[in-house]
Amino acid sequence: MHVSELQTPALVVDPAALEHNLATMSAALPGARLRPHVKAHKTTALAARQAALGHHGFTCATIREVEGMAAAGLGEDLMLANEVVDARRLGKVVAGGARVTVAVDSPATVEAAAAGGVREVIIDVNVGLPRCGCDPVESGRLADRARAAGMTVRGVMGYEGHLMMEQPREDRSAKTEASMATLLQAHRHVGGELVSGGGTGTYDVNKWVTEIQAGSYVLMDSAYGALGLPFRQALFVEATVISVSSSGWAVADCGLKALGMDHGNPSIDGADVWYCSDEHVTFSSSPLPAVGHRVRVIPAHIDPTIAYHERMHVLNPAGDQVAETWEVDLRGW
Repeated sequence: MHVSELQTPALVVDPAALEHNLATMSAALPGARLRPHVKAHKTTALAARQAALGHHGFTCATIREVEGMAAAGLGEDLMLANEVVDARRLGKVVAGGARVTVAVDSPATVEAAAAGGVREVIIDVNVGLPRCGCDPVESGRLADRARAAGMTVRGVMGYEGHLMMEQPREDRSAKTEASMATLLQAHRHVGGELVSGGGTGTYDVNKWVTEIQAGSYVLMDSAYGALGLPFRQALFVEATVISVSSSGWAVADCGLKALGMDHGNPSIDGADVWYCSDEHVTFSSSPLPAVGHRVRVIPAHIDPTIAYHERMHVLNPAGDQVAETWEVDLRGW
């Protein structure tokens, strides 16, 4: 199929940028040093590419992602880096032969894991992001409670998400060190082989964890692109110009329902994006494109953008033909 035949808005992938990103991260974090986070792409075909490079443990954000990864034969070592209060679906995945570790940060989530048939947990520790995670002083007691319930405690995890976009890099490194000191303190009380954390923004500065849970690196977005990381923009939303005003703006069919907007407006090379509405992105450029012209929109936040779409199209090297179509098969709950 020629790319012009795609119904827009549509996700398209630059194969050269994708290969560059996969190779660059694998060289920096080989094998088990990287536990790719599938929430960033929600696509088992892409996870299989990561596994082929030697990354056999994966991070998941939802039970649906765990189930889908296991069904695709990628269940060697799955970590649900999120608390759940009903783990029965996870227990079924474990009973089916996959290895599943779930994050816990309270007695209630420890009990839910045990009752649901999960055999392994990791203690989630608050390292500065006001979200999930226990106080470090509670980590040892939670680990003891999990072991008393018959489960294996694999270690600790902590996500320094509040530092991913910190600039300059020197500040990001120093604040990450302070954040990870909290996680290491908890690990001394918990034990286990894993100290898990990090992300695309801190993959090169977080030297204290045993594994990095990066995900966005593989496709990228404009927010991470502003950090000067050695990864290239690999995913775009192909859109069609549907209206052009003589007053100096154009409109394409890629709006709020096709883009993650929590990090701000998307970008279009050579254009000034004004705003997005439900089905539209309004922008100016010189010269203005004609109605029917295609533009490639760069999302500001890759993860929620992917979740809006049912499939992504990997282009050929020339960028004018669809070489492969991958289902975004881990979306939903």
